Order: sequence, then C-alpha cells, then structure tokens
Amino acid sequence: MDIYERLSSIAGKENVLRDEPMSRHTTFRTGGPAEYLVSPDMDGLPGVIAFCREQEIPLTVIGNGSNLLVGDKGISGVVVEIGRSMGEICLEGDKITAQAGALLSAVSAKAAAEGLTGLEFASGIPGSVGGAVIMNAGAYGGEMKDTLVAATVLTKEGEIVRLPAEELDLSYRHSNLPEKESIVLEAEFVLTEGDVDQIAATLADLKQKRTSKQPLEYPSAGSTFKRPEGHFAGKLIEDAGLKGYTVGGAQVSEKHCGFVSNKGGATSADVLELIRHIQKTVLEQFGVQLETEVRLLGEF
Repeated sequence: MDIYERLSSIAGKENVLRDEPMSRHTTFRTGGPAEYLVSPDMDGLPGVIAFCREQEIPLTVIGNGSNLLVGDKGISGVVVEIGRSMGEICLEGDKITAQAGALLSAVSAKAAAEGLTGLEFASGIPGSVGGAVIMNAGAYGGEMKDTLVAATVLTKEGEIVRLPAEELDLSYRHSNLPEKESIVLEAEFVLTEGDVDQIAATLADLKQKRTSKQPLEYPSAGSTFKRPEGHFAGKLIEDAGLKGYTVGGAQVSEKHCGFVSNKGGATSADVLELIRHIQKTVLEQFGVQLETEVRLLGEF
C-alpha cells in the first residue's frame, strides 16, 4: 500500500491531498507544495502520526498557518494540518475546553457571548488553539498562560496525556511542548464571570486598536519578531529607516514596522530576504539581535 492509500485509509480520502500548495494554508499566502497534506479529525490523528513515525516519513504538524513561512520549494513528507475537523468548543460553567484546531478568535467570542472574561486579548489573534498553547501566544497584555489550566497532548511515544499548565513551562512565546515533540489535542481554560456589556466594549476597543495600527489588509504572519528585552521591535525597525522597505513583493509595513506584509506576489524567498535584511540592519545600528516569532518550514 502506498503512502497516499495508507493515509487515506486512516484519515479518509477527502482529508488527504497530494502536492498541495502551502500558500493556501498560511496567512502569508506564500509557500511551495506539501508532498502530502492530511487534515485528520481527533480519532484519525494518532493513527496518522503513528504511521509516519513507524515508516520514518518526514512529519510536520501545523495549525492555522498564521505563524509560518514555508519555503518556495515546499515540504517533503507529510504535513498534518490540525484545523476545522478538530475545532470543537465546549462550555461548562466557567470552563471552556477547545480542541486544538479551534480558532482562538472563536473561543474568545464564545467566552464573551457567555459573559466570561479573560480571553478578550485573544480575539484578534488569527491562530488556532494548539499553536497558541505551543507558543504561549499573547497580545495587549494578555497571554495563554493567564487562563490555561491544562492541555491534553499526544506524546512522542503515542500516549494521550492531560498535562496541568504548570508542567508546560510557559513563558514569553514559549512552552516545552516542541522540544518534547508533543502535539496539542485540546486545551482547557478557566475564566471569570464578567459583565457582557463591559466585555463587548473591551473587544470593540481592541478591534479598533488592531484595525488602526496593524496592516490587516495584507497577508502577513502578524508580528514578525519577538519583543527584544528593553525594546520594541517595530520601533527599532522604524528607527533603522526601514519603514516601507521592500524586497520583491514583501514589505516592512508602513502602518506598523513590526509586520512584514505580502503586498502582492511575494515569494517566501522575498520574505526571508527581507527578514534577514531587517535583522542585519537593526544589529548593525543598535546592537540588538531580533529573533523571529515566525517559524520557518520546508525548503527555501
């Protein structure tokens, strides 16, 4: 049985694509083809992972693709996309349990509709729950670890384990899950009862801040760089004279210099070259090494 047939038998033929352009699965809208792209549900995921590991097939796990830059030559092996088929959100009192493929914005909206406060900061983060837990995503002074109480993961050994949040070593844009090669299946959040109108007002305020300050009209991966200690990446980039600087179709946003945007027709090579130029220029001018928040995958 070939790889495609085996993946189809585990995850369903409708959930397996060959030579699938990753530009369709990243918010940068760039990236070459995945040799195989599989979008399993909760039941199919462990089997897909086990098959790839048994057969030593290169394996890449992604979420909503909102923090990725995929090389123009694509990704060999199997890309597992944890998405809509793993997107359930359940509410029980002040606790929300969300599968890893649920959009963070949807979880935030459900909490708000129920008068629960604590996830307002996540309303504009375009990622999925799994990716957000893995990188302890945050915005506007909030981050995942503020309300996350536990994550259920598939371990490298193939076991499904529920881990309390304190065992995840959550810090700024970090958890220990990548180094352990664990895959998030679902996350549990405990929130606080709040005033529905006040929560709605907070969401409206955050939306206004985002739309006025961020280049949401162009494809990007959000903030391109981590916040360097004692500095703001966007300010350093602007002070370095790089506002609006372009490489091919990639541009340092004129609206917010912390964003690299695809202004149209950008390749991943354009984006990467621009990122490297920004890092080099900021290091030369200010002695600060900017680290990317964006994860690089595949062949460039």
